[in-house]
Amino acid sequence: MDADALKALILSQRQQLLSKDQQLLRKDEQLLSRDHEIEHLKLMIAKLQRMQFGRKSEKVERQIEQLELKLEELEASRAEDEQTQERADAPSTPRTAAAKRKPSRRPLPEHLLRITKVHEPAQQACPQCGGALSKLGEDVSEVLDYIPASFIVIRHVRPKLSCCGCDAIVQAPAPSRPIERGLAGPGLLAHVLTAKYCDHLPLYRQHEIYAREGVDLDRSTLATWVGEASSLAEPLVVALRRYVLAANKVHGDDTPVPVLAPGQGKTKTGRLWTYVRDDRPAGSMEAPAVWFAYSPDRRGEHPQQHLREFRGTLQADAFAGFNQIYESGRVQEAACWAHVRRKFYDLKEAHNSPIAGEAVERIGELYGIEKEIRGRPPEERREVRNARSRPLLESMRAWLEASLSKLSKKSDTSAAIRYALGLWAALVLFCDDGNIEIDNSAAERALRAVAIGRKNYLFAGSDSGGERAAAIYSLAGSAKLNGLDPEAYLRYLLERIADHPVNRIDELLPWNVKLEANAMSQSTGRPSLRKCPLAK
Repeated sequence: MDADALKALILSQRQQLLSKDQQLLRKDEQLLSRDHEIEHLKLMIAKLQRMQFGRKSEKVERQIEQLELKLEELEASRAEDEQTQERADAPSTPRTAAAKRKPSRRPLPEHLLRITKVHEPAQQACPQCGGALSKLGEDVSEVLDYIPASFIVIRHVRPKLSCCGCDAIVQAPAPSRPIERGLAGPGLLAHVLTAKYCDHLPLYRQHEIYAREGVDLDRSTLATWVGEASSLAEPLVVALRRYVLAANKVHGDDTPVPVLAPGQGKTKTGRLWTYVRDDRPAGSMEAPAVWFAYSPDRRGEHPQQHLREFRGTLQADAFAGFNQIYESGRVQEAACWAHVRRKFYDLKEAHNSPIAGEAVERIGELYGIEKEIRGRPPEERREVRNARSRPLLESMRAWLEASLSKLSKKSDTSAAIRYALGLWAALVLFCDDGNIEIDNSAAERALRAVAIGRKNYLFAGSDSGGERAAAIYSLAGSAKLNGLDPEAYLRYLLERIADHPVNRIDELLPWNVKLEANAMSQSTGRPSLRKCPLAK
């Protein structure tokens, strides 16, 4: 190599080194900026915790809560007054009105652990004649009590055994953990997830609760566990999506979720979409399931992407973003009578509109028929609907059109009528197919947990936080639909999923989990899975 070529090579390498140095410098600046942002956020949180927030405007939900609280206080005061009066009255005074007001006592659940306490008489012999006593019978009463949940430490001990004849050492393999080298066991992870997404307790509140028990789990640790558990369950969420969208009919809906916009200190509006497979009202024995998806906005491209492989009937509201899906010809639109009824009901309550009142009554007749045939086979449902519901629908359409001609085009009642008539083909589709429902209540029920959680969380921390929420809502929602306690199911899942073959992931879906109500968990002595009392 001559001198010029050597100089060129040296210059080239020097430029590469300078470029790498600049890249490393930019990386260091980014890391430093992130550290400063973290410290700044911690400072802001500390300041906000010391601030006294102003009074918010009262909305309907807040008013309901206040009324419920007032009712609780009144009932508690009444019980306290009655108890005081009973103590003041003579023992012979009959307990009439107070006793009548007490609610009837339901039997305590059979699955609860019973601790028996035997109260033997103090007398060892007959107090009257001194004779020997023999057992005549017994009186049994039960009291419901509560033992606070507690942390436990599970020590995994693996003895080492050595051969006396050679140098061989034998030892059992270390048990797997849900999170590699993680501190949390499956029960604790399941509890944190359930508390956050089912019981609507943000992580900072959980941190405070655990601290009262003497266990310091800071929010960053809890957040790490949530992220890693969500990642671990991702293959199962994919399996849930595949199962839900393999149905011939799916319920779809969405709800807004405030999401913290990075670098702005403000929130943007993301969306959580839900897709529900549940044909039990049509007598199907196939397992119900729900799949949630997150998107940073409400553009129609998101449901189009979600349903790109779906073929069948989509039962949803009149969201324009679904139109392109219907236009493809592979998805049929089924509208929701609950949305139509809600528009007329609001008008009836606000303006006492006679037309709106009659519309609500007519729609109520349709729901009365649906109540009678819930759970019947699809063909029977179709026959009953054609014989009884279709004439009511034809009469309603004629009445709506006649009423519309008498109203101002700008009135709210006209808008409600035009909404119904504009969706008429999709609204009456349930008469042609016994598998289709009269409304989209299945999807709306699935979103209730999100609505309550949104009220407690205030906002999601990021788009990735929205995706994690969608994953856990999918697992917990599907567990509840199949009658399982979400926390027990998540524990069952986290105990097994790390070692479970990915090609057999469907075995861990809620409806494939064998209920073992009497089998006890080796670590806690509690039932490994139990039925959920809220299952519909």
